[in-house]
Amino acid sequence: MDYPIRTLQQIRPLLVGLRKRKGISQAEVAALLGVAQQSYAKIEANPAATSVERLFTILRLLGSEIVLTQNSERGAAMVLDATPDQTPAASMPLPATKSKREAVAAPSKMTPPNKMEHW
Repeated sequence: MDYPIRTLQQIRPLLVGLRKRKGISQAEVAALLGVAQQSYAKIEANPAATSVERLFTILRLLGSEIVLTQNSERGAAMVLDATPDQTPAASMPLPATKSKREAVAAPSKMTPPNKMEHW
């Protein structure tokens, strides 16, 4: 089943649902990650604050993956299914170039990682 994610707030209920669907507890996921249950609970409560690498690891443990599709408003949908022996970037068309003014945008506000937590 596909679960399109359009906002960061959608990630939390999806992580909880995927974990419960698999029938495992936060403590079990934490053990697989090599972290304390409290650390995983923080990730699940605010997944937008964790690294993409950590999120990929969690999704893999929960039997899920990230699939990118092109917005249908801009053309036909294209599913990226990258496997180690394929190079999807080589077969994809390059995005339209932007003017210098469009390319230079203000950086988005990011939350720094918690320095007390060790991965």
